[in-house]
Amino acid sequence: MTIAPTPEPPYTAVIFTSLRTSDDQEGYTRASERMARLAEAQPGFLGVESAREGLGLTVSYWATEADAAAWKQVAEHLLARRRGREVWYADYAVRVATVTRAYGPDGPHRSSGPGAG
Repeated sequence: MTIAPTPEPPYTAVIFTSLRTSDDQEGYTRASERMARLAEAQPGFLGVESAREGLGLTVSYWATEADAAAWKQVAEHLLARRRGREVWYADYAVRVATVTRAYGPDGPHRSSGPGAG
């Protein structure tokens, strides 16, 4: 697991917070891995960070809000979202934000790491 390299702001962050059910763990794991690969192939995808210890938190980064909105409409993602509502999630929230400032231990704008350009 790494911190996603991102470009200089502004860019869009989609924050997905979730509480899982105990249903269909195998299906959830397969779909989660597939969605990560599929998102990486979408125009404007910048990176993703995810953690789960009871409460799940996934943040995907997109070049523009339009890129993030387009990802929401990808057919396979639509199916996974429906399965999530019906089976995998007891509750969830999605928040979309514009990143206007980013910094890390070395100061403003974190752009180092794999895939940084």
